[in-house]
Amino acid sequence: MAEQIIEGVNPTRMDLLEIRKKLSLAEKGHMLLEEKRDALVERFFHIIDERNKLRKEIDELFKQAFISLIQAEMIIGEERVEDATRFIPSIGEISFSQENIMGVKIPKIDIEKISFQDKPLYSMIDTCAALDEAQQRFIVILKKLLELVNLEGGIKNLAVEIEKTKRRVNVLENNLIPKLKATQRYIEMQLEELEREDFFRRKRIKAIMESKKQL
Repeated sequence: MAEQIIEGVNPTRMDLLEIRKKLSLAEKGHMLLEEKRDALVERFFHIIDERNKLRKEIDELFKQAFISLIQAEMIIGEERVEDATRFIPSIGEISFSQENIMGVKIPKIDIEKISFQDKPLYSMIDTCAALDEAQQRFIVILKKLLELVNLEGGIKNLAVEIEKTKRRVNVLENNLIPKLKATQRYIEMQLEELEREDFFRRKRIKAIMESKKQL
């Protein structure tokens, strides 16, 4: 299979210098993109590990919270537990910020700006300690779920950027750089051929001139 070269180039030293510059830039860009891809992949799997650990933690917290909730229902009844839930305050508006990971912008919920009501607002007389425990555990779960959302967003955005970077690396590695190298070799071969032709032409002219001197 014949090597492809860049269209529109001429076998001149000026074009050869230009191709060499482009090849050098392409190879540097390829190296930087590979480094970026590897760093993003490493960060990607690190966040996945964090996500998986957090999911297990949340699963365990849910079990504990529902145990406390069931105990509360057994002690004071389902109706009183349901009545108590009406006093759960809203967490208010959720604000977002952005985290920058190697140029990848990842939206994040500002968890520290959210107001969580730690103390129950329902009457302590008509409830029980188990309900208080359930409330506290569900607050912790809510915080953890928001952390999980942030991690999932990071995983999604990093996956998109990794795929983009992989495509750029492949284009440079399998298309542009081979074409530039083939074009460089083509120009060098053409220039060498021109130099040989010029050498033989000058040699012939010299021989003709020397033969005329002898006449």
